[in-house]
Amino acid sequence: MAILPQRPPILRPHFPRDISRLIPLQTRVRCSATAPAKPVQRSLKIGPRTPRPPLPNQLSLKSTWSHRAWVAGGCTTVLISLAKSFSGAASSHVWLEPILAGLVGYVLADLGSGIYHWSIDNYGGPNTPVFGPQIEAFQGHHKWPWTITRRQFANNLHALARAVFFVVLPVDLACEDPVLLGFVGACSGCIMFSQQFHAWAHTTKSRLPPVVAALQDGGVLVSRSQHAAHHRPPYSGNYCIVSGVWNEVLDGSRFFEALEMAIYFRFGVRPRSWDDPTSDWAEDGRITSLESP
Repeated sequence: MAILPQRPPILRPHFPRDISRLIPLQTRVRCSATAPAKPVQRSLKIGPRTPRPPLPNQLSLKSTWSHRAWVAGGCTTVLISLAKSFSGAASSHVWLEPILAGLVGYVLADLGSGIYHWSIDNYGGPNTPVFGPQIEAFQGHHKWPWTITRRQFANNLHALARAVFFVVLPVDLACEDPVLLGFVGACSGCIMFSQQFHAWAHTTKSRLPPVVAALQDGGVLVSRSQHAAHHRPPYSGNYCIVSGVWNEVLDGSRFFEALEMAIYFRFGVRPRSWDDPTSDWAEDGRITSLESP
């Protein structure tokens, strides 16, 4: 007969039936509801695009074959006018009138350069028909005046050379008067080269050809010191850029101020010179160091 091993009795805890009397149970439920945080919406403000100055070796400062062709055409028409004037004076033995006409053309070219410079500095914008690119270039010139000294010759003159070509060519073909041809040749030539005179007015004297420096000192061409006044506040004078002989007359008589008032009362258009100078007019001092070689 086998004897099985005895297991120890299993002890189980004994709880009274109503255990809640011995251990009071308290249940508290706390609910907290927090609304989800709304994302902060920030409006993105896009301001006007900050213009960047052209680099000294940028293509916009280089001459193209189209530029050179227009300058060649403009120079050709001017030379034809002067040659026909000289030929007519030689055949008629009348020299004084053509020479005086040429001097008058030179003087009036300075006046014309000042009026044109004043108009595109104060009126219009990049989207103005026909004149928009020149308006943008002249107004940007106040910000970075050194760029004109880095422009190649034909790049700087081609716009005026194109206008001279279309205006002077019909005169060359139709006119034989040496006096009129002398005036047209001198006036149109000075207007076409006014941008080069302008560039020389921004060039340091040590970098100028000696002949140009002598002409500036003699008052034949606008000098650097005289034109520098145009680039100082309030930017409302010294607009003439051929010889500058008209600057004192026009600024002293307040000619442009009277013209601005007449335009404002007639058309309601304010010139830029009436507004406080902004950073768009002030010269960028960080860039001017590039002017020196």
